[in-house]
Amino acid sequence: MADNTLETLFSRLRRFPDVEAANLQAWDATDKLLLDTAAGLLGPGRPAVVGDRYGALTLGALALESVSAAGAGAENHPVRVHQDLITGERALRHNAEALGITGGFEQLPLGAALLAGASVVLLQLPKSLAELEEIADAVARHAAPGAVVLAGGRVKHMSRGMNAVLERYFGTVQPQLARQKSRILLASGPRPATGAPPFPVTELNAELVLTVCARGAVFAGTGLDIGTRFLLDFLPRMPHARHAIDLGCGTGILAAMYARSNPGARVTATDQSAAAVDSAFATARANGLQGQIDVLQDDALSSLPQGSADLVLLNPPFHLGAAVHAGAGIKMIQAAGRVLAPGGELWTVFNSHLHYRPALERLIGPTREVGRNPKFTVTASIRKTAGA
Repeated sequence: MADNTLETLFSRLRRFPDVEAANLQAWDATDKLLLDTAAGLLGPGRPAVVGDRYGALTLGALALESVSAAGAGAENHPVRVHQDLITGERALRHNAEALGITGGFEQLPLGAALLAGASVVLLQLPKSLAELEEIADAVARHAAPGAVVLAGGRVKHMSRGMNAVLERYFGTVQPQLARQKSRILLASGPRPATGAPPFPVTELNAELVLTVCARGAVFAGTGLDIGTRFLLDFLPRMPHARHAIDLGCGTGILAAMYARSNPGARVTATDQSAAAVDSAFATARANGLQGQIDVLQDDALSSLPQGSADLVLLNPPFHLGAAVHAGAGIKMIQAAGRVLAPGGELWTVFNSHLHYRPALERLIGPTREVGRNPKFTVTASIRKTAGA
């Protein structure tokens, strides 16, 4: 694909429905490096894409594959793609529609349907080694025996640990020359998979007396992050709710602990991450709470009715991908305001330096500080009644 064609495609991509801002874009130099490197590899085989953020890799690979198949007189295969975040899935579909692309790709979970027979896998390297291990294991198990993985990332976010993970699952791992502060690790020769897949993992948290289950992509794994731990200190002071929501649930620890303390409540554990929702479901089941907890993959409560919850628990992220940005937290606070019934409460824990208090007052209602330690603040906000 000519550079100008790729640049034209990239220039039309949006992050929507994810947070959009002047300093946030829908592609990066790693996407372009991956596609340029793949140009000589994509042929009549079945390509797969993992970790595409907003569609740059999938739509670029689709164009590459179409050119290659046309030149060889071969059949054009759909580009198969796995995106953990529902915002990424929706952004890809939105961008394809805006570009007039009506098909040519399949969105699939990580596993055999995505990777069976794949000869080339394009991968945006994830932040965590655990997520990379789950992906590498899946590729080694299901891709074609001669599959090549192009794993790309920004140099400042890459580590030798990534090489070590890939070397456990592939015979050869070759770092490529960096370009525009991005680099590719080329992994080939998948090793035969032995034993059970490494994820999900299950661990008893002795502090909470709670069994926690986690996929590789979930923040903190089976551990208890310090923000959630601090919010749980105030669990006895939280109101009893008929319907409570754990927004951005991760492994579902907050949902499980609230459900266990409030047996009459219905709890929804929701996250934009497929890995998180799968983990939260497994956590609920492991603790006998599956009849009380519903799990839902969603973008900021978009599928829940207005005024349908009495309580929302929130430990918002302060990153969007690799960028420090409060936009995701503000979006979640706004979503909580829509879904809370008048008089309902939002309990939030956040890094004190983020100064969410004005947004909480504006988007929810009267907000009081419940607790503070050297790092975090916990607040309780009451949803204003209509006309208040």
